[in-house]
Formats: sequence, C-alpha cells, structure tokens
Amino acid sequence: MTTYAAEQDSAMSLNTRKIVIAGILGAIAILLAVTRWGFIPVPNISGNATILHVPAILGGVLEGPVVGFLVGGIFGVFSFIQAEVPAFKDPLVSIFPRLFIGLVAWAVFAGLVRWNLYAAAVVAGLLGTLTNTVGVLGMGWIRGYFPPELIITILPQVIAELVIAAVITVIVVKAVDLYRSGRTTAPEIAAGEEKRY
Repeated sequence: MTTYAAEQDSAMSLNTRKIVIAGILGAIAILLAVTRWGFIPVPNISGNATILHVPAILGGVLEGPVVGFLVGGIFGVFSFIQAEVPAFKDPLVSIFPRLFIGLVAWAVFAGLVRWNLYAAAVVAGLLGTLTNTVGVLGMGWIRGYFPPELIITILPQVIAELVIAAVITVIVVKAVDLYRSGRTTAPEIAAGEEKRY
C-alpha cells in the first residue's frame, strides 16, 4: 500500500516507462477488440458487455492520470476507426468520453489507497467503468443517437461490466503491489503465532 501512496507525487510526470506501459495497455485493449475476447455475451439490446475500458482503468490506477488518459485515448480512437454504427463514427461519442476513464480511476484510487488498497481498487474499477458507460451513452443521447429508453435495456450489461472491472482491477493491483514490494506471497506466520486480521 505504501508503494502506491509514495508514487502519487510523480503521477503527473511522463517518462519512458509510462509511455511503454501506455502503449502495452493500449495494445491490450486493441487485442481484446480484434479477437473479440473483450466482449462477454449478456441478454440485452447490444448483446455484449465489454472489458475494453479496463486497460484504461489499470493505466490510471497503476501509472497515473497521464497514462490513463493515453490508454483511454487509444481505446477511443480504435473504437472510432472500427465503428460500424453512426454513433461511434462520431468522435464526441467514441473518443471524448474514453479520455476520462483513466483520469477518474486514478483520482478515486489516489484518494482511497491510503486507507485500503482493495477498496481503492474496487471503487476505481467501478467508477472508471461508469465513466465509460455514462460518458458514451450520455454523449450519444446528447448528440441524438441514443433514446433515453436505452438505459433500461443496458442494465444487465452495466452490471456485468462493473463486476468484471472491479474484480480484474483488484487482481492486477494486488499482483503489481506484490511485485513492486519484492514479495511473491503473503507474509508467513511463525509456528505458535496467531493469525491476525
């Protein structure tokens, strides 16, 4: 936990490592889209929930707002380029809202990590996902592409995306925390010592 708190001071900087990580996370988002691995079938009008926004969440949480912004931008531009429906051919719908996924995830995580690493990761995953969903649907509605009734039909998709993003964010954040701390497992308990929570 202290690893993340200490790194928040350099969150706004951009160095070679952060550029590389942004490229890798952006490539993961593109790979998830091209292979269709990033789509989970759900019973609604769209037919799929997505995890394509999760790399932007992870970029913001693990490397700060600049990386989150860049990965969200890569996701948005790819969505725009691959668009088959009019709404996503509009950059205000497909690109603009995605720029904020990693920024929101970073702000939430940075605000909560001092209290609890897992809670910070869960809330960052949830609010990063809602940023994507509300941003895209809201902009689509403002631009006249989506009727208000669409919100009710996508609730199963939103719930699936929230749960999946929260779980993935916690798992990745914990794994990176273990790696950065030099540990590979949880601390062991000596013989006769009580386990404390």
